[in-house]
Amino acid sequence: MLLALAGAIAFSGKAIIVKLSYRYGVDAVTVIMYRMLLALPFFVAMAWWASRQPHAIANPLSRRDLLAISGLGFLGYYLASFLDFLGLQTVTASLERLIIYLNPTLVMLLSALIYKHRIQPLRAVAMAISYAGVLVVFGHEVSFSGGGVVWGSAFVLASALSYALYLMFSGQMVKRIGALRLVGLASVVACVCCLLQFVILRPMSTALVQQEVLWLALLNATVCTVAPVVFIMLAIERIGAALTSQVGMVGPMSTITLGVWVLNEPVNVWIVLGTVLVLSGVYLASQSGEKNGLRH
Repeated sequence: MLLALAGAIAFSGKAIIVKLSYRYGVDAVTVIMYRMLLALPFFVAMAWWASRQPHAIANPLSRRDLLAISGLGFLGYYLASFLDFLGLQTVTASLERLIIYLNPTLVMLLSALIYKHRIQPLRAVAMAISYAGVLVVFGHEVSFSGGGVVWGSAFVLASALSYALYLMFSGQMVKRIGALRLVGLASVVACVCCLLQFVILRPMSTALVQQEVLWLALLNATVCTVAPVVFIMLAIERIGAALTSQVGMVGPMSTITLGVWVLNEPVNVWIVLGTVLVLSGVYLASQSGEKNGLRH
């Protein structure tokens, strides 16, 4: 449980670090490029270590597997992250975290649409509660910040949707090739996508950023990207995915606390009410037997 708690808090710090980086005049393309560039050696090492385990040796990757891993890496770790970074340019870290926590409900909706899975009444209630919580905070922020919040929220919601698709399509591959190998290889693909995106969209001169941006990127890559992945996987191995996900519900509260402490973001009754509603909905969904993963 301590590993799950540490992983959830570390993941929640990503939004804070990204918001701090934007204060130095850099954009989402540059911020995510440096984050993934510095995380790349760790993911390469993770993929290499996983590929040398007995399970991996007994299940070599086919060309079809490599294509599937590339698609999953693009969808779940590149596209989802980039859309999230775009959204954080105009929404608060608190609202971003609440939208991201709609992920389990999005998986349920997509399962119903694609695989015709029936949504049980309790899960429908859980989804309604969670979405009501996001709408409470969203409506409050729009009243003060205007259209930028609308676009930012749309980007973050698209990010959550992209990751929900990743979770759905990766389920069978995780069982066959192993979680650590899949995460390592898919993350390497995402790192390469972020580097190519920067080379294509930005002149190389924009890579010259202030030293503070580089230190923040290093912190984001290690403490808020690689370390929590390892912590969460170790936690799942010891206490299971369901309990790990429930412990991870501390994530939004951690983000709000860090947002107030580091970014001086306001806390009001609307944010508190929205957070309570979102977490209540996610908790109800987890109690209903749904075992879909949470994106931290």
